[in-house]
Amino acid sequence: MSEFAACRKTTWYSLSNMRTNDVMTRLEAAVSALGDVDVSAWPEDTLKEQLGELSAVLVALDGVLSRVADGVRARGLRVEEPVSA
Repeated sequence: MSEFAACRKTTWYSLSNMRTNDVMTRLEAAVSALGDVDVSAWPEDTLKEQLGELSAVLVALDGVLSRVADGVRARGLRVEEPVSA
């Protein structure tokens, strides 16, 4: 089992039971970790080998992010991009 599969099964679904500050810290850490991903630097063979798992992780992330955003919208709020200074 990959580290991503374990993360999907145990970590992400338990966020609703955590304190708000803990959740925000973990979400910010996830953004930071993902910001370091640069698939353009991966060798072609590596990307091809990992494409199935990478696709599954990206689809899972999309689903989780959509669920969180939908939860915010369901409460009558908007998810907006921050305006840069």
